[in-house]
Amino acid sequence: MANVQPTRGDITSHPDAYEMRARYARMLGGRDVALVDGPVFLLGLYCAVSPWVVHYATSQAALTTHNLIIGIAIGLLALGFTRAPERMYGLSWAMCALGVWMIISPWIVGSNPDAGVVWNNVIIGALAVILGLVCAGTAAKSVPKP
Repeated sequence: MANVQPTRGDITSHPDAYEMRARYARMLGGRDVALVDGPVFLLGLYCAVSPWVVHYATSQAALTTHNLIIGIAIGLLALGFTRAPERMYGLSWAMCALGVWMIISPWIVGSNPDAGVVWNNVIIGALAVILGLVCAGTAAKSVPKP
């Protein structure tokens, strides 16, 4: 009768154990900001729907379209941070730029915005700048030293 019991050996005797450990460490090295990916996506989602939440979709049509596009862009950045962190965390500065643009956009894109619209965009922009700086700082910290 054949032995069907699985036998598991110690991986330390595997010839590629050092390389596998190094690859595993390299894959997880850029994931220090994994907890930031979710809030960035939620921020983008809120930015996209905020004209309907704050009720200025009809009075500020240009700003409605603007926030929808910027929200989708922030959401796509978050998905990129999740899917390909080693390549995408270099774009953290783009998120900071989007945040600054969100802060000043009510006066540039909008037409005579009221206080609710201004505060909505300022808060979204400030959070985008903060989360972008967190991503950029962590990406700079996780770059391997030569």
